[in-house]
Amino acid sequence: MKTLKIPEATIMRLSVYSRYLTEVDRKGIITISSGDIAEGVGVSPAQVRKDLAYFGEFGIRGVGYNVKDLHKDILKILGLSAEWSVSLVGLGNLGLALSTYKGFKERGFIITSIFDKDPKKIGMVVDGVEVMPVEMIEEVVPKTKPQIGVITVPGAFAQEVADMLVKCGVSAILNFAPIVLNVPPEVELRNVDLSVNLEVLTFNVGGRI
Repeated sequence: MKTLKIPEATIMRLSVYSRYLTEVDRKGIITISSGDIAEGVGVSPAQVRKDLAYFGEFGIRGVGYNVKDLHKDILKILGLSAEWSVSLVGLGNLGLALSTYKGFKERGFIITSIFDKDPKKIGMVVDGVEVMPVEMIEEVVPKTKPQIGVITVPGAFAQEVADMLVKCGVSAILNFAPIVLNVPPEVELRNVDLSVNLEVLTFNVGGRI
């Protein structure tokens, strides 16, 4: 029997639904319809129902979804019912912004180790975490046991950093360096190239001019 493959776009929308439900819950709203969710996040009601249907049956026909229950179910689907340990390598402008972003903790992503090459940054304490030299990755990471590594170093150093993280048992990498990394197939890799996204925007906007 084949395992149903969930479209990546569906997973991304679930994350958006989750954030929207967080805001709705804060307002004290008890129940919500697929139409309400759709209007709040900018998709169609049919798309909301289709995305949720991949994972089972939710809500009551004609009544809607209990906000707290649906939010809890989506968090469980996304693996956010537990905390995730994160190691960040590279404390430049982007790395510093990510390391101090409060939204990560709210979503269960806890930065447990930070590394950099700059002697001026080593020893700094960022949001309660001391910055360590990159050379200590293979000593520190096995102790903090992060499941996720975030790479925000220049492209020339990114592969070396990725290799060290993988060697230490990191099972997923979020890479902001402008380079294609080579990692074993069992390691989940996500590349975020801000320039590429900006170029997509300019292409789309340019086509309207």
